[in-house]
Amino acid sequence: MFQLPDGKNMFITFALVSSLFLLWGLCNGMIDVMDKHFQNELNLTKAQSANVQFAHYLGYFLMALPAGWLARKLGWKGGIIAGLLMVSAGGFWFLPASAIQASAHAGNVSANMAFAAYLLGVCVIAAGLTFLETVANPYTTVLGPSRYAATRINLAQSCNGVGWVFGPIIGRQFFYSKDPQIFVPYVTVAVVVLLLAVIFKMAYVPDIKNEDDFHIDEKSAPVSHSLLSRPHFLLGVAAQFLYVAAQAGIFGFFINSMTVDQKTGFTMMPHIPDAWATGILQSLFETGKDGMLHVSDAGAATLASAAFICFLLGRISGAWLLKQFSAHKVLGLYGVLNVVACLLIFANLGWVSVFSVFASYFFMSIMFPTIFALGIFGLGDKTKKASAFIVMAIMGGALLPKLMGAIADKYDMCHGFIVPAVCFVFVAFYAFTWPKWAKADSLHGVGTSGNH
Repeated sequence: MFQLPDGKNMFITFALVSSLFLLWGLCNGMIDVMDKHFQNELNLTKAQSANVQFAHYLGYFLMALPAGWLARKLGWKGGIIAGLLMVSAGGFWFLPASAIQASAHAGNVSANMAFAAYLLGVCVIAAGLTFLETVANPYTTVLGPSRYAATRINLAQSCNGVGWVFGPIIGRQFFYSKDPQIFVPYVTVAVVVLLLAVIFKMAYVPDIKNEDDFHIDEKSAPVSHSLLSRPHFLLGVAAQFLYVAAQAGIFGFFINSMTVDQKTGFTMMPHIPDAWATGILQSLFETGKDGMLHVSDAGAATLASAAFICFLLGRISGAWLLKQFSAHKVLGLYGVLNVVACLLIFANLGWVSVFSVFASYFFMSIMFPTIFALGIFGLGDKTKKASAFIVMAIMGGALLPKLMGAIADKYDMCHGFIVPAVCFVFVAFYAFTWPKWAKADSLHGVGTSGNH
């Protein structure tokens, strides 16, 4: 599976590249539990804290096209090393950002300046991760016989899922302790990434040419009228924009969904029996101002890892479903089920709403790669150009979570879920009407190797 035509075994190179998938899964997992930390430390509203998602997805948006261009110039190894150095720079920036936050606590600078400093680090790390994703995804497909390309990329993607599970656990330890040290995990990542860059510099990473759909050597050209006239592509871009918006909002406000709003006292979580605060469960809870047991911020960060396990299980089971049934039908069903989940959360039905949050993670699992595959269906030599636009549609994750946060600030967190509900309505609409727009009956065998 890792043998090149000249007989060289590329397993070690593949293992090194797979570590990059673990890296960005870990970083994304930490980002998703960061909002509540800034609400607490800098007294921000939910709408303001959503700027974490804005900075993160802005980094992806701004770097998507430059990363492809630089990768062509630098080659596989150079592209990976450049991305690692960028991630490392963003991680080390958290040291001065923490110093600026300390100055804000002392009253020397504003809280907004401290927040902006952290957002810069988030954006730079995301830009570096974009670079790594641009290179690593296609590179896994050429590290052996082409018939095993899909197997290799899905194997590497499993590391991404593992990283996403452990990211919130690390975030819990350093973001929600008695003395939060937000810079520690990021500086640690920066050091590890520098070591990885040295290892990649010394490692055998041949500049193998790729002949399949990941045409990173293709010269960019204007998008033709024929591409813009394909409705299944245009609607696919819109569906991806709205899906990533929903995902970013639900991920970013997960801790808010599980905990008590300190300003209003609102909580989605129903009464928790005192008997639950024993054994390993004890670390999840704290006694609130009302004398009742509630999920703590740190406990909610742990629960976020459980939610990402639901996401990972959804991908695994979804991969099987997508081999058995038409992709647009599975996507449409999951879209409808996520609309139902969000409406159940909106209705504030106690435990039903709480479990619906976890269900939404499960049903979101297949959406990014499936929308991607449906959007580029049948575009032939226009596939790469179309792919670039669908990737850039992740900008939805930078914009709409702010609306979700603003609604939550004005009403409550449950009401904020009306935003992802509307997004999923469009995803379901796109899925069920896709045969009409694509002029095709079905698309079978879609993989679930997307990163978002």
